Amino acid sequence: MQEKDFITVALPKGKLFGLSAELLKKVGWSAEGLHEKSRKLIIANEEARLKFIITKTADVPTYVEYGAADIGIIGKDVILESGKDVYELLDLGFGKCHLMMAVPKDKKRPRLEDYNFTRVATKFPRIAESFFSSRGMQMEYIKLNGSIELGPLIGLSESIVDIVETGTTLRENNLEEIVTIMDATARLIANRVSYKLKFDRINSLVENLQQNRPGF
Repeated sequence: MQEKDFITVALPKGKLFGLSAELLKKVGWSAEGLHEKSRKLIIANEEARLKFIITKTADVPTYVEYGAADIGIIGKDVILESGKDVYELLDLGFGKCHLMMAVPKDKKRPRLEDYNFTRVATKFPRIAESFFSSRGMQMEYIKLNGSIELGPLIGLSESIVDIVETGTTLRENNLEEIVTIMDATARLIANRVSYKLKFDRINSLVENLQQNRPGF
């Protein structure tokens, strides 16, 4: 069996992994030993002609764009922030969250525009810049990878732009959301060439997933 007969799927570590693997298993796309803690870099199902790679969330669009993976599952926020040229096939409906701007409650300003020319800490500088620029605002973007909430608490920034699910972390750190930037859910993405060359199998997957998506 040749390499071209296989479809390689990139799955993200973290909160989306379990939901992604479970949904794929429902439609017969799985492999023995497919779990997040696996030490194997590639997990294959020879019979089904499938290969899975489990990677850091931010790397999924890169693997798919360059064809190292034919398809992948990743959040809409990560797709936009990566700027990678991938084909978005399907909104899978899980992993719901939203990207927002938050500030310390005791330093809240009357209007969004009052934060013009201030510093914002974020994992999403590309999306943040697009949002603020569309409102005529010039911000200084400080890229962080860890606890974004720490930024304004130690004077590194006046605000944060981050992903929120429940808002618990914001409340615990006396931060208040002041504007929603975008909503995000998990998406199925494909490499543009793979989608053409392996159209039948990938399109069949899309149709099956459409019928099994949560909340649709």
